[in-house]
Formats: sequence, C-alpha cells, structure tokens
Amino acid sequence: MAHVKIYSSDYCPFCSRAKALLQKRGVTDYEEIVVDGQSDVRTRMTELTGRTSVPQIFIGDLHVGGCDDLHALDARGGLVPLLQA
Repeated sequence: MAHVKIYSSDYCPFCSRAKALLQKRGVTDYEEIVVDGQSDVRTRMTELTGRTSVPQIFIGDLHVGGCDDLHALDARGGLVPLLQA
C-alpha cells in the first residue's frame, strides 16, 4: 500500500472525515502531522501545497488535496488504485 501522509488538526471535522474514508479503503497506517500550535509545520505544509487549510493529504509523492478532493477522487474510482500503487 502507498505511503499516506496527512497534515491535520485535532479539532477538524474534515480531517476526521478524510481519515475515516482512508480507513474504509483499507489504510490502517498513515503518517499524521498535526499542525495545531506549530506555525513552522503549518508554514511547511503551505509551502508544499499552496494551501493553508487542513487536511492536506499526500499519497506517495502526489498531493491529493483536502477532504473534498479525497472524496471526489474516491467517487471517480481513483482512490483505491492510487493507494495500491
């Protein structure tokens, strides 16, 4: 299974939704980077993604985007093949 990395916040319902979908698709182990109170970490996330909101999700080296992007990818049938790559 591909490596998954999620920039998240402990109090973010969108982060919870994204993680729930990943778990539903069989992702049991992912790297979670919590940005709460970590301005340097959030700055790094913004530099990598061009976005300031969480979650920001990477599958392998591909930046998938946020929660809505992840759900849209799944709805198009693209999430599972990407995870299996």
